Amino acid sequence: MGMSDYYQKLRDKVGNDLLFIPSVAGVVRNELGEILLQNKGNGEKWSLPAGAIEPGEAPAGAMVREVWEETGLSVEPRKLLGVFGGEEYRYQYPNGHQVEYSLFLFDCVIQGGKLNPMDHETADLQYFHPQNMPELALPYPKELFLHNDNNESYFQWKEQWVNNLSQK
Repeated sequence: MGMSDYYQKLRDKVGNDLLFIPSVAGVVRNELGEILLQNKGNGEKWSLPAGAIEPGEAPAGAMVREVWEETGLSVEPRKLLGVFGGEEYRYQYPNGHQVEYSLFLFDCVIQGGKLNPMDHETADLQYFHPQNMPELALPYPKELFLHNDNNESYFQWKEQWVNNLSQK
């Protein structure tokens, strides 16, 4: 689908300046445990199926919509793998648009459909073994892609955040 009317109106006001965008990304695995990645064909690195949360939309609902639009697959988000943000999740698109994502990463299970992107954002879809994935556009921790039974969600943590507050 590309950029929604809501985000386009914001872009019209701020140009290429930094926008803070709540967003989702999904780890979608096939029956071999390989992870589905998307290539936009515009010189960007590979990425997980992902996108912005629209006003009034819950993160899990945005995940279902984004995976459908970008891959043609119907998925069910089963687990929140992690929450990410900050300067490490700033990105500049080839067109100059700057964003900083506050991102919910979901583990998704395929419910149906077939690989057939519904939008123009996807040039190639390919499954990769977690040990042989190409470098991604955003710096997700690699351990999140390995199958494990950890029921805890990952989040960034720096002890300095607490220390900085205690010094004020």
